[in-house]
Order: sequence, then C-alpha cells, then structure tokens
Amino acid sequence: MAQVLIVDDAAFMRMQLKNIFTNLGHEVVGEAANGQEAAQLYEELKPEIVSMDITMPEMNGVEATKIIKEKDANAKIIMCSAMGQQQMVLDAIKAGASDFIVKPFTEDRVKETLEKLL
Repeated sequence: MAQVLIVDDAAFMRMQLKNIFTNLGHEVVGEAANGQEAAQLYEELKPEIVSMDITMPEMNGVEATKIIKEKDANAKIIMCSAMGQQQMVLDAIKAGASDFIVKPFTEDRVKETLEKLL
C-alpha cells in the first residue's frame, strides 16, 4: 500500500482518482488543486506517489514536478494528461516524472502504472 498525493485542478478528477487509488488499496494522504499546493503538500506529507495533472492554474504540473524533484530526487510522479498533450508529457518526463497516464483513465491503467513504480 502506498501513500498518494493527488494533484488536479478539477475536483471531479481528484474524486475519480481518489476512488481508483482507494479501490486499489492505497491511501490518499492529500489533494492539491495546483502545482504550488502540490509542491507545498509534498514537503509536508512526503507521499510515495504523486498523481500530477499537467494543465493547472498558477503553476502547471511540469513546473511542480521540477520543484518536487529538486527537493527529492526519488519522488515518484505520475503525470495525468489529456489527449494531444504529447509535448507537455515529454517536458514532464524531462522534468523527472516517472510515468504518465492519459485521461480518461481506467483503474486497470492506474494499477499497471503503480505496479511498475512500487
């Protein structure tokens, strides 16, 4: 079981992800609505996994990933992107993201990604 931080500006997506992670037996320890909150909460909570949306207000997921990875090189960050954001996904991987899943995602896809990282 892993501790997870969910980062997405859409409350609906956070709820959906929370249900998936919980169903898979993981504990959601925090939620953030933008990259700034994500970097702050990561410091406080030290989760094992972060699910990070790419497009968010104030600070996007790529920037937040860079900040988190600077503080913790071992951070495991899964980027969540919509279709057609390939360039952003590449930027995120360069910034240190561990993997990515494309919205809308299924529980199976999330499970597969977690199994690779844990």
